[in-house]
Amino acid sequence: MTSSHIFESLHGGTDAQGAAPHDFSTNANACGPRPATRLALERVDVGRYPDPLYTTLRERLASFHQVDVRRIVIAASASEFIGRITAAVAQGDSRRVWVPRHCYGDYLRAASAWRFEPEPEVSAADLVWCCDPSSPLGQPGERADVVTQLRAEATCVVDLAYEPLRLQGALALGRDQLDRIWQLWTPNKALGLTGIRAAYAIAPLDAPDMASRLERLAPSWPLGAHGVALLESWTGESAQKWLGKSRVKLKAWKAEQRAMCESLGWVCESSVANYFCAKPDLPYSGARVSELRAEGIKLRDTASFGIPGHVRLGVLPPASQAALQRAWIASRP
Repeated sequence: MTSSHIFESLHGGTDAQGAAPHDFSTNANACGPRPATRLALERVDVGRYPDPLYTTLRERLASFHQVDVRRIVIAASASEFIGRITAAVAQGDSRRVWVPRHCYGDYLRAASAWRFEPEPEVSAADLVWCCDPSSPLGQPGERADVVTQLRAEATCVVDLAYEPLRLQGALALGRDQLDRIWQLWTPNKALGLTGIRAAYAIAPLDAPDMASRLERLAPSWPLGAHGVALLESWTGESAQKWLGKSRVKLKAWKAEQRAMCESLGWVCESSVANYFCAKPDLPYSGARVSELRAEGIKLRDTASFGIPGHVRLGVLPPASQAALQRAWIASRP
């Protein structure tokens, strides 16, 4: 692994200048934060440790997904789980990793730290990463045939960070395929609360040894009380109803945002999620980045994803879209 970008911690969102009022650089649900979850967070008892076994939380998550509670693995965040499962695979002296052509940089950052070698064939890899919808493109991710190509000893993880924010279609992987691989869930994006770090994974049916290894590698209390409250809130029926209404609104906003970008001469890529990539008519670099940032606008350059000359835009409300349109026109020479 020689690409320098995998060693950099690149991400959208708050930076040294603070939070941008019109932040297109993250993919959080722009309808959030969910009010009921925010209220639950305000009521958290921060004077006590959470249950170190997360007994009630695991039971709620298992019931929500209709799986055995022993398959639930709690994680501090998606990135923390990515690092931990990579370390667990490396402990078995397995060092070949397969990733999608364009993907979240932490997959390769963790693999590089453990000296994995990129493997072009799924069938020869020891660790396989999938993401559906994909990031940064927001397109349908891996087909079910990826699962059929796995070696018996391979560890495969499907990152479902954006599955709750899918605006079109459905996950291609059926229950039988999902039961053979790890599922990684990070509901903070769907709830519009990315400042709370909390995640969990669902182990395959036949991976008790790996699940136990991951538990041994975890620190004590990977989740604080706020993370527990967020995940417990996520499992409720009211949260899912709120999320369904959010998707309706996001779909309408997305259509407006794509039309606005195309009116500027941008070429927009297809997407099924609450974000999409586009190639602007002029480079998003140098002075233009600074000018837009001064107007409270931030986009996500996708060069670090291996897509130079493009930006990724999370879907935001019409007022933010209008601000981007005005600022972009003003930045033209």
